[in-house]
Amino acid sequence: MGQDPITLIIKTLGELYIFILLMRFLLQLARADYYNPISQSIVRLTQPVLLPFQKMLPKAGRLDLSPIFVALLVKLGIFAVLIMLAGGNIQIDVLKLLIYAAVGILDSILNIYFWAVIGSVIISWVAPGSHHPAPILIGQITEPLFKLAQKVIPPIGGLDLSPILIFLVIQIIQSQLARLVI
Repeated sequence: MGQDPITLIIKTLGELYIFILLMRFLLQLARADYYNPISQSIVRLTQPVLLPFQKMLPKAGRLDLSPIFVALLVKLGIFAVLIMLAGGNIQIDVLKLLIYAAVGILDSILNIYFWAVIGSVIISWVAPGSHHPAPILIGQITEPLFKLAQKVIPPIGGLDLSPILIFLVIQIIQSQLARLVI
């Protein structure tokens, strides 16, 4: 029925840090405003951990891949700790664990985009042109997705249907990822 509190705490804290690491990567990917206070907080929270990996890992063009690598390591660590807490054998297949972690990271990225698109749509209805840092950041993260989707489905009479296409693509990818894990 219930979940062990230690397991819940480990999963929650680990997934929260993974979220922050992935947000740092997605902010880089979208070329979001570095001087946004939320962006600055994310950089401050992740920089001490990422610094050694930034020196070791090469950059892919303008992208720093260390947040993805550290997120993968954290996900692997969560799996290992949970397996040990459950009394399982840690000698399980490392390749399977790595695949589960990579699929989990990709699923987390898709979930971030899913909720960011929902947030962007709601903000466009409720508070268009808001000057608060959060809506600005959400807009900057989702703007590249909207532009890409609008190439496929252009706005029709002022009605933008691109979020529907984005939701559909995210759901299709997530359903295929679930098949990989099962």
